[in-house]
Amino acid sequence: MQILGSGTGLDPDFSSPPIAPGVKDVITEEAVVCAPEGPALKVTALVKEGDLVAQGAAVACLQDAPEVCFVAPIAGRVAQISLLAGRKLSQIILFREATDDVEKHDLQRAESDAGLRHLMQGAGIWPWLRRRPFGGMPDAAEKPAAIVVMATDTRPFAPDPQIALEGREDDFARGLAALAQLTDGPVLLCRQADGPLRALPKGNSRIQTVTGGPRHPQGLAGIPIHQLFPAGLNTPVWDIHAEDTAALGALLKTGILPMTRLVSIAGAALREAHNLRTHSGADLRQLTQRLVLPGPHLLMSGSPLDGHQARWLAPRDRQITVLPRPTAQSKQHWFIAALTRSAGMKPAIPTAGLTQAFGAALPAIPFLRALSAGDDETALSLGILSLLEEDVALADYVLSETGQITAQLRGMLDRIQTEFAA
Repeated sequence: MQILGSGTGLDPDFSSPPIAPGVKDVITEEAVVCAPEGPALKVTALVKEGDLVAQGAAVACLQDAPEVCFVAPIAGRVAQISLLAGRKLSQIILFREATDDVEKHDLQRAESDAGLRHLMQGAGIWPWLRRRPFGGMPDAAEKPAAIVVMATDTRPFAPDPQIALEGREDDFARGLAALAQLTDGPVLLCRQADGPLRALPKGNSRIQTVTGGPRHPQGLAGIPIHQLFPAGLNTPVWDIHAEDTAALGALLKTGILPMTRLVSIAGAALREAHNLRTHSGADLRQLTQRLVLPGPHLLMSGSPLDGHQARWLAPRDRQITVLPRPTAQSKQHWFIAALTRSAGMKPAIPTAGLTQAFGAALPAIPFLRALSAGDDETALSLGILSLLEEDVALADYVLSETGQITAQLRGMLDRIQTEFAA
């Protein structure tokens, strides 16, 4: 067992009603299929508007890798197919139908490495994987140097992954063993120090347990990846949520992929906060309809730190945040506004809080200086390839920069990726 810095990190303070006891099951009347966060993906639609599809049935596939499919989270009728220029996937909207049709997959070849990969790609698990460096979904043929399984989450109001795994220990162990087939490197299971230790597959020394701290960002995949197995240009590292790993284990047992997940609804604009079990692409307006206080509000998929305003639950999100909409401020004179914008990033003052915002995993000030100066070489030496936007969102919060650091990180990652591909 490896132990990360348990005392590092911060506890960002956001207001919300307490989470009510119990977990509700909710399937929304509308749902969406969309691409995971990352580069826009060119797809081929496999259905037409008006078609009736089963839960888990493929509705689109990648143009250059048709074995990688996007599947319906609910059984329903295809209401709208929206593609961007170049046949890039925007969204496919489904209306729920009163049917129990569920897609069942053939498991005959799943014991081989190639068969397992084919099953995961056809069943719709592949978009749940995320690669580093650069983020996004792994290429269909990519082999990771390591895989990180997140059984902890320290974002504000995040549902406890350990609750999501209750009663699913066998599926989780089966999923871990399957992930180990996809890599020659380690599979790192990240968990809380006080959480129950889930059953691990026996006889596989490459599956290792990593214990993290309770403060943010210790519960993000970027910390263990940076500290234990840094991602590189030729050594990609994947991460996946523990509940998705259990879903993989269930798929390998039954041939049916569970589509529901544990999701929290919290935030200052709510009268009640809840945990519920719903599906990817769920309609956030229906889920929060009777919970929101009167008045204008922001409906977000994700946490208050790294979420985004949305109508639908994003493919990898397990949080819904509802915040009061900021009141309109008096408009500045155009000249004062121009001077403010041209001032650029405010200087970052070295503080203990800023260091803890990076989980004390890397030197905060040199890293921020490299980002602001566009110093790719220094940023590479400090470990930028192991990081994504969520890993620096807490630093943005500490500095009140409203997304400037995350934007600089994404700009540098895109530039490095372009130069590497050239």
